Amino acid sequence: MMSEVFAVDPLVLFTIVAMAAGTYLTRIAGLVLTKFVTFSGRTEAALQAVPPAILMSVVAPTAFATGIAETAATAITAIAALRLPMLAAMTLGVVSVVVLRLALSVI
Repeated sequence: MMSEVFAVDPLVLFTIVAMAAGTYLTRIAGLVLTKFVTFSGRTEAALQAVPPAILMSVVAPTAFATGIAETAATAITAIAALRLPMLAAMTLGVVSVVVLRLALSVI
């Protein structure tokens, strides 16, 4: 019974390993290839904007599809991120969503 629970289909295992290898190779290729390319100022600025854009594409749908507390906490975190270090802004965001959820559940 226990061996059936932990049984892995070889095709599934191969797929997982192949996807992990593809992800790893893509990350390494990006690091290796950027050593041979010189970026202009505009290209460098565009590449610096990619991580926050990806983060917002993940966070925004969740923030606006949930409740008012989450939406307000997202706005507070975004404003805090303009002035504070990332860790402080994230901490403020977590605290604000907890406080807002508590405050809005009482009212």
